[in-house]
Amino acid sequence: MEELIGLLVKQVNVNESQAKGGAGLLFKLAKDKLASGDFSKIASAVGGVDELIKSAPKAGGASKLLGSLASAAGGDKLGGLGQLASLAGGLKSLNLSGDTLSRFIPVILGFVQGRGGSAVKDILASVLKV
Repeated sequence: MEELIGLLVKQVNVNESQAKGGAGLLFKLAKDKLASGDFSKIASAVGGVDELIKSAPKAGGASKLLGSLASAAGGDKLGGLGQLASLAGGLKSLNLSGDTLSRFIPVILGFVQGRGGSAVKDILASVLKV
C-alpha cells in the first residue's frame, strides 16, 4: 500500500493524506459497486485496501443524497453522475477536485495490473469509469 501512495504522491502531485484519502474513496466506490468475490481479488492484489477505505473521508449528507438521487434516476447512464456526486463530499474534505481524482485512476489501475494482472485491473476499471 505504501508503494501505491508513493506513486500517487509523485505522479499526481498530491500530499500523502490526499493520496490515501483519494485512493480510499475510489476503492470504497469499487467495494460498493462490485460483487464481494470480485472486490476480494482487488483487495488481495493490492493489500491494505481496507486501511485505505478507512482513511477515506465520509460523504456528507447533501452529496450522499445527490448521489442516491442521481443513481435512482439512471446516474450510471448519465456518465457516472451518481458516482461523481457520491464522491463530492469526500473530495471537498481532501481539498481535491474531480479532475485531480481522475488522475488517480490510471496510476491505481497500473498498480493493480502490476500486482494482480490484467483480469483484476479490468474488474476495477469497470467501476472507475466516472
